[in-house]
Amino acid sequence: MAVPTPSSVDLSAALVLGPTTGADWLVILPVAWCFTIGAVLVMLRRSVGLHPIIAVAGLAGLVLIDALLLGHVAAKGPVTMVMGRWLPPFGIAFTVDLTGALFALVAAIVALAGGIFSLADINDSGRRYGFYPFLMLLMAGVSGAFLTGDIFNLYVWFEVLLISSFGLLVLGSEPEQIDGTVKYGFLNLVATTLFLVATGYLYAVFGTLNMADIARKAEGLRGSAPLMTLTALYVLAFGMKAAAFPVNFWLPASYHTPRVVVSALFAGLLTKVGIYALIRVMVMLFPVEREELSFVMALAGALTMIVGVLGALAQTDFRRILGYLVVSGIGSMLAGIAVGGPGGIGGAIFYALHSMLVMTGLYFAAGIAARLGGDSSIATVSGLYRKNVGFAALTLMLCFAVSGLPPFSGFWPKVMLVKAALDIGAWWLAAALLLAGFCTVIVTGRLFLLAYWRDEPGAAAETVRLPPAVLAPLTALSLLTLGIGLYPEPLLATIQSAAAGLAEPSAYLNSVFPVGGLR
Repeated sequence: MAVPTPSSVDLSAALVLGPTTGADWLVILPVAWCFTIGAVLVMLRRSVGLHPIIAVAGLAGLVLIDALLLGHVAAKGPVTMVMGRWLPPFGIAFTVDLTGALFALVAAIVALAGGIFSLADINDSGRRYGFYPFLMLLMAGVSGAFLTGDIFNLYVWFEVLLISSFGLLVLGSEPEQIDGTVKYGFLNLVATTLFLVATGYLYAVFGTLNMADIARKAEGLRGSAPLMTLTALYVLAFGMKAAAFPVNFWLPASYHTPRVVVSALFAGLLTKVGIYALIRVMVMLFPVEREELSFVMALAGALTMIVGVLGALAQTDFRRILGYLVVSGIGSMLAGIAVGGPGGIGGAIFYALHSMLVMTGLYFAAGIAARLGGDSSIATVSGLYRKNVGFAALTLMLCFAVSGLPPFSGFWPKVMLVKAALDIGAWWLAAALLLAGFCTVIVTGRLFLLAYWRDEPGAAAETVRLPPAVLAPLTALSLLTLGIGLYPEPLLATIQSAAAGLAEPSAYLNSVFPVGGLR
């Protein structure tokens, strides 16, 4: 069924005979590093007291590696490394451009914050059941998904993070956790099956799974291959992974059940991997098909936003509220992908990076609020402002950020997405973005007024000190969202370059098939 393409490739141009530089190894180092640290933790399974120290140090190292990788890619352009001297498109390829490097760095920052928070949230039982090895395996899967240049290996990395997320979900083995895991597992396995079916179909059509090779061949196959069917399968599979409407109900049913730090990591990482995959496939590989499906995706995005925020309005449990806000944020990203162009794609990438930081921080806040108030329901918890003013101020900052209010990180992507929607005449989508933002302000305002500002009846105003392990990551994420909001130019410029690289992937293709290789 594979159709021959008009151009061919001189593979000898991709063969590097000289020694590679140390910087080139940064492409695969995040994954290798996570597996190595995870293996060390497994070998030290009888010394669980060492696990937090090794894991936090390992995650700090991962942040450093990803920062160096982003700097290398920003300076040199996309970088490719193919395993085992099998030349592209046949070998297992890691290809990193600005989009992948940005997502990998922010994911590492979120994981480091989670690792520090876990010092106070994961007890000896959780350590014995393997929280830290599962965390490193999760980061190996997340990093691999962001850095791979091969669509089948994207599926493999999804499997790796899915397996590790099952392990993290059931830590504690409480009935509620098992129930949440079943819902999470069933829907994600359906999505994974769809992903595998689509990938098999893709191979049948293109005869290759290398992303650069697919992007190169897609133009020549548009008139002869059922690419719309293929694209629709990927939209459904990745939409389910990202918790887009109407296949989003698994997320609010499962994210409130595990340990707080696990919920925070899931909210910051897992759905964003689905959004990243959607951006990579729809924008770089199938841009024409994305245009054809743009109205359906925009409609799904608008409904995801509205359904998510209305669900949040109906909840009283802090973590359930956040689960629905995660869903609502996914709708904004879908809207950006549907609109397309530099504003839409850039806005979707910016919103995804902002959401990774903010939602993780808000789940940390939910855990601290439950610790201070003795419950996670905003109907019963009150007076948190009086118990710790600094914690209340940090939570308020994150509430402003998730609502898209200035001067925090959520403001700029919201502006980009609304402007991009208005530029193409999609006023109804811009209205949905603004309405979702307005309703999010009501949700977070209600949360803060009831749980933090409302006086606790009959209780004396007594300040409660918080351990540095829970306050430090919350503070860091809150200040990061404030810093991005006040000085967005460097990140915005990088995101615009990343979006341009996806829309015009010649540099990506040349990194896989070096100049002179394509003819």
